[in-house]
Amino acid sequence: MANTKAFLKSGHPGTLFASFLYFDFTFAVWVLNGAMGPFISQQFHLSPAQIGLMVSIPTLAGALMRFPLGVLSQYIGRKNAAIVEMSTIIVALLFGYFFVHSFSNVLAMGVLLGTAGASFGVALSLGSGWFPREYKGLAMGIAGAGNSGTALAAFFAPRLARAYGWSHVYGIAALFMLLPIIVMIVFAKEPPDTQHQTLRQHLKCLTDADGWYFNFVYIITFGGFLGLATFLPSLYVAQFHIAKTQAGTLTMFATLLGSLTRVVGGWLADKLGGVNALYGVFLIVIGALIGLSFSPALGATTALFMVAFAALGAGNGATFQLVPHRWPLTTAIAGSMIGEIGALGGGILPNILGQSKQHLGSFGPGFAAYAAFAACVVVMLAAVSRKWAGTWIGAGGRVLSASDSVVRTDADVLPEQIPDAA
Repeated sequence: MANTKAFLKSGHPGTLFASFLYFDFTFAVWVLNGAMGPFISQQFHLSPAQIGLMVSIPTLAGALMRFPLGVLSQYIGRKNAAIVEMSTIIVALLFGYFFVHSFSNVLAMGVLLGTAGASFGVALSLGSGWFPREYKGLAMGIAGAGNSGTALAAFFAPRLARAYGWSHVYGIAALFMLLPIIVMIVFAKEPPDTQHQTLRQHLKCLTDADGWYFNFVYIITFGGFLGLATFLPSLYVAQFHIAKTQAGTLTMFATLLGSLTRVVGGWLADKLGGVNALYGVFLIVIGALIGLSFSPALGATTALFMVAFAALGAGNGATFQLVPHRWPLTTAIAGSMIGEIGALGGGILPNILGQSKQHLGSFGPGFAAYAAFAACVVVMLAAVSRKWAGTWIGAGGRVLSASDSVVRTDADVLPEQIPDAA
């Protein structure tokens, strides 16, 4: 209790709450087409490949929009950028309510929904900006818990679609988006930790080999989480012919579990080492995917999805436990780029599963292919982590102690970050 009071007093709880709500609602909007996938596919008689494309477009568009929103936030402030984004989302949702009447319109709407997926970096930076270093991780975790918005969309969107029609859900969502905007305007304050980063700093992670190793890991963990979250309702209906609302409920439980285990993954990484934690995560994910490739019965499939989401969520936490150690001076920039590439990876799994079902008659080969991809990534991790050990992390990804030797080069630090650099 004392620690909770100390945490709250150290920062600005109103801004943290506003950031959580902002991320939660935008994440829900981001996956809205996936949550309503069974209804949309029924009306337009979509093939499995078309469903995969439909649910992946918001994911891909959102990943691409993260960088522009982050740049905008440096010029107008994170609070104002959040308000601008949420206002744009309302306009996009109203477009969906009034003008989406064909499959091509749905695809265009997916691009507009991608606006909601740009919130990640701004939400976490705004939420943690008022808190000192010793509490930033906790503040980022609370703001980041807004990815539970996937569960909100999975539970409420099918029920609203059944009651009012799926296009009306866009209008209802536009109305509810007023809540996080009002909370943001009234309770949030722009943090004092303003940092203006150059374009070179933002893009350096793309030319850093370690950056790409992390990108591939996050493509599996976060990309897999996001891809499954958007495709799962359609998969349940197509494979088991259950009610659309029941498919939404099962998806909600799985995504909510994955959101909660993100914290567990970070804790395990602290205790066991980030690389060791990721080994465990990947072993569980690969096992669950192989199990799903055999197309088991509904109960077994649901259990395997729960296991997969729990492991993927933990993997997200373990990955970002390592990032600050590798890029201690540019954590926010590296995290933003890794998050963006990982989100782009969220478009891979729905398309693999859709193509697998359409051309091979089953989702099983798609799950097997993704398991093979995950196995390749864990082999890569094993190879590169041996080079990392003793440089910026200890064996297994444990934090180096003060007595450990650390090998760092000027390549790890940008000229702008070196004191008195020209």
